[in-house]
Amino acid sequence: MISGVKKDVQLICPIHKKKLEYNEKENRFICQNKCSFSIINNIPRFVPYKNYADSFGLQWNTYKQTQLDSFTKTTISQDRLKRLLGGTFEILQGKDVLEAGCGAGRFTEILLQNGANVFSVDLSAAVEANYDNCKMYQNYFVCQADITNLPVSSDTFDLVICIGVIQHTPDPEKTIDALSSYVKPGGLLVIDHYTYGYPETPSRKILHAILTRMPPQFSMSFVKYLTNILWPIHKYMRSQKQNNWIKKGRTIFLNISPLVDYHDAYPQLQDEQLKTWAMLDTHDTLTDHYKHLRTSSEIQNQLLKCGMENIQIALAGNGIEAKANKPLK
Repeated sequence: MISGVKKDVQLICPIHKKKLEYNEKENRFICQNKCSFSIINNIPRFVPYKNYADSFGLQWNTYKQTQLDSFTKTTISQDRLKRLLGGTFEILQGKDVLEAGCGAGRFTEILLQNGANVFSVDLSAAVEANYDNCKMYQNYFVCQADITNLPVSSDTFDLVICIGVIQHTPDPEKTIDALSSYVKPGGLLVIDHYTYGYPETPSRKILHAILTRMPPQFSMSFVKYLTNILWPIHKYMRSQKQNNWIKKGRTIFLNISPLVDYHDAYPQLQDEQLKTWAMLDTHDTLTDHYKHLRTSSEIQNQLLKCGMENIQIALAGNGIEAKANKPLK
């Protein structure tokens, strides 16, 4: 049994672009050119299970519920997604949505809760966490695939959304071009991207150079160990924020420590949640193989090259947030 895909989203071979047929006996998809794509743990696989995004796969299966609003009992993910969509979820109802780079499903569950028909994709084994978190929803499909070469045709989705992903791909411009191609004429593309000024302490740069050369499991264990050592200092300094000397010392410490500290950004999180988020996002920033930076004008120019219109760009969130429409034919 695999997650349900909406009938009018036809799967195609990512190599030959021919229609895929489901072989129930072998539990796999097959194209007329004899390409075969396995279904493992109820999830179709269109790329090798192991790839450059392995660290992300391990990360999201380790912290599969950490950033889900349904787990944290906050609206952190909801607020971010709503801002990216222009302040409303009304545009999601009944729409075919491609979520490119779905991770564990922090945004997937919100898209589904607001009536979207969601086609979620990730290059990594994070799809397994996503499936575990969202398999109870109708009109939900998830697969492991390369977002620059998906098993779908061009002009397929009313909305293509890609959050926290493009900067981690080998070629951001190629990724934006591919994402634009999946949007239906008149449809909407929503993306974000790191920009210059992204916070990187010297210790993060050093550890990043080391940990990206290590096996993912070692890096995960190391970050947990590091967080357990440094987090009590982070927590104590935050608790003493009324003390001017400690407040000044904390500013210096935050520019030295490799940990990602959300005490100021997300005060609504409980103490243990803050520590877990620190582990998750410290691992994220220390183990990504690609961390590209782009300016607003570079993102705008690329969207123009892709033939998009009504381009809106803002400096927000993790850097640059942008949305654009594909012109009607």
